[in-house]
Amino acid sequence: MTDKRTQDDAQASNTIKDPDTWTTGDEPMTGAQRSYLHTLSEEAGVEADDTLTKAEASKRIDELQAETGRGQPAA
Repeated sequence: MTDKRTQDDAQASNTIKDPDTWTTGDEPMTGAQRSYLHTLSEEAGVEADDTLTKAEASKRIDELQAETGRGQPAA
């Protein structure tokens, strides 16, 4: 039987991974990524790039979230 801390640690280690190490990172971005990327790009006043891979789109989404304040904890 595993304790709560072990379970939490295991879940955390499996939920956040570096996009550069994704085995499917070089595939085209998903529809959900494309949609969110367009939303964030519009809010940031920049053009969205529809040619990004899954990994590239993930990184760009992170950048745009930081720029627009979306996806950030409320202050």
